[in-house]
Amino acid sequence: MKNRLLIGTLFLCFCQLSCNDDLLVTTDPTRIGTDLFYKNETQFLQALSGVYGQLQGITGAAYIFQEFPSDNTTLDFNPLDRGGAAGWEAFEFSTVNQGNGEIANVWNLYYSALYNTNYTLEKLTGSSLDASVKAPIEGQLKFLRAYFYFNLVQYFGDVVLVTSTLDKPDQAFDLIRSPQANVWAQIEKDLKEAVTLLPATYPASQTGRATKGAALGLLGKTYLTQKKYADAVTTLKQITGYSLNPVYADNFNTAKKNGPESIFEIQYQGGNDLGEWSSFAYTFAPRLSAGAVTGFANTTPGGRNIPTNDLIAAYEPGDLRKDASLKTSYTLNGTVVPIPYVIKFTHTHTITGRTDDNWPVLRYADVLLMLAEAINEQSGPTAEAFGYLNQIRTRAGLKELTGLDKAAFKTAVLKERRVELAFENQRWFDLKRTMTPAELAAFMNAYGAKEKAKPTVDRGGIAFNAQDYVFSDYEYFFPIPAPQILINSKLTQNAGYQ
Repeated sequence: MKNRLLIGTLFLCFCQLSCNDDLLVTTDPTRIGTDLFYKNETQFLQALSGVYGQLQGITGAAYIFQEFPSDNTTLDFNPLDRGGAAGWEAFEFSTVNQGNGEIANVWNLYYSALYNTNYTLEKLTGSSLDASVKAPIEGQLKFLRAYFYFNLVQYFGDVVLVTSTLDKPDQAFDLIRSPQANVWAQIEKDLKEAVTLLPATYPASQTGRATKGAALGLLGKTYLTQKKYADAVTTLKQITGYSLNPVYADNFNTAKKNGPESIFEIQYQGGNDLGEWSSFAYTFAPRLSAGAVTGFANTTPGGRNIPTNDLIAAYEPGDLRKDASLKTSYTLNGTVVPIPYVIKFTHTHTITGRTDDNWPVLRYADVLLMLAEAINEQSGPTAEAFGYLNQIRTRAGLKELTGLDKAAFKTAVLKERRVELAFENQRWFDLKRTMTPAELAAFMNAYGAKEKAKPTVDRGGIAFNAQDYVFSDYEYFFPIPAPQILINSKLTQNAGYQ
């Protein structure tokens, strides 16, 4: 295990006790100081693994911010416990405000990871490591920093852009939000540099590390998000060495991790006490399903990220991806319960609550669909664009599409992305990328009206609140956490949340 990326967040305690009398100056022998660490390749790889480890925590809650706000998922409503109403549930019902605890948590998670990334990069720059050793470590750190900001800028719009650590604590009170254009420019810069620094592959012992393909994939998505279609096409076409899995479900099979379609995925390992397990199956199973879904009866599933009626209806008849992605009911004690749930991340495991499922961030299917979208936006639905789209449909057991105009092709690609990448935390960013704030508001309000009229999950007689599923233009971005503005008055709030 020590050579794998399945090492949890590395806790480096940089602490020195001092007083006025030099004779009493001492260093705690149980802690590692910065003067002792960051001295060799092994220590830098440990620090890098610590940043990778933080991805696990970030990813564990990402569905709240990237699936719940969309039309893809809802929740198994609990009329007897409304404890989550002001927190994670608010993202489903479009009632998020600046006091939301999940917003505060996600901000802290990302900036903690960014601090560790920046600190390690600074130490790496000043180290005496050989350039050939430095390069892949630097490339991975810059990829990770770009990934963190790729999510942050889409969550919040203008964000605090920091690429170095601070010399004094007081400097933190002078930080302000940088314009989105500056953040996107930094993301591009980091990814372009990562492309030149990262290898195409690693030895098996280092499976899961960010590669040149991962950097190119995220850079292509960065260009696509900014509507730089020519750059997106050029970049995405540089991605080689990957192919579609012949069987769609194999992308999520825990016995076939990091397969030919995987470009970058968050690594987890269950079945032990190392603290590297995932638990998506438990989070996403219907809350009263006991062991009917997870296989372990002594648990209380979360009932979150429930597939909506709207998404289920989006699957065409015969689509092989549906049965690999979701179930529309479960059976408990001989009774069929008509509550849908995600099965992409539900596989056999040996210890309660400790699953072995990785989380896909970039798949080759995503690249093909991005190419189809970018080419269509740039040149219309060319034969090449149809070719990329139809590769995905053919694998799904569906007939090829032909004869669409530019608008219809764009709609077809967005729908294909919805079912191909369902529950992989892509839908919300896809909607934002392809719609203006006003268009997104209209779209989400129409979806909300359908969900109110016919809820995916029975609400036990509890009526919707008047503000549920009422989406306004300003909700295109989440609010800046209230505690951050209290700490630093120079931070401004997103419009609409004051």
